[in-house]
Amino acid sequence: MRLSVISSLLVLSSLQAVYGQNAYFKMGQQAFFDGDFKAAVSHLERSCVIDSTNSSALWMLGYSYYHSENYKKSITAYTHVIALKPADASAYYYRARAKSYFAKDSQMSDADKEKYLLGAIVDFTKAISIDPSDNQNNTKYYQNRGIAYREYGDFKLQAGSRFYDKVRGTNSLKASIADLEKVLNDNPGRQDIANQIEISKQRLTETIAARH
Repeated sequence: MRLSVISSLLVLSSLQAVYGQNAYFKMGQQAFFDGDFKAAVSHLERSCVIDSTNSSALWMLGYSYYHSENYKKSITAYTHVIALKPADASAYYYRARAKSYFAKDSQMSDADKEKYLLGAIVDFTKAISIDPSDNQNNTKYYQNRGIAYREYGDFKLQAGSRFYDKVRGTNSLKASIADLEKVLNDNPGRQDIANQIEISKQRLTETIAARH
């Protein structure tokens, strides 16, 4: 086969790959913006197979998995986004949310549950650290980290569990209150946050009063 023919075939193959990637990406993007996350997953998965370096496609794929309640795949997708864009606070945030929900899986072992609960806290913290002055986004980061701290505290305070640790559980509940109080101080009208603080305080009171 002549070199010119081989070159033509390679160019054609490359163009087809680019077209395919663009077509799947565009269809996935449209489905994403339409809120059709099932269709978005289908198209964006194909797009990411062709080009695994498209951070926008990966981000939308992670979000679409998240809203399809496929939290494990959402975590994987956002991990790829973070590898490409380590300063993307929103990727850490949604990976943390996915980890928090994934940890609620009743079939998950306690060891994995602890890993994902702690992972969520670490990711929320990373999101906050990327731009500490971003008050608008940090409000939701602190709010969700406050809830994640409480969930981890509840996990560590399960009586009879080999993961039981009253000190770490108590400290997590205190951290939950601190985060939520920060949100309330910045947004005094947030009754929902005031209610969340009361839940964490009640948990802390019960823990302190408990003998074990």
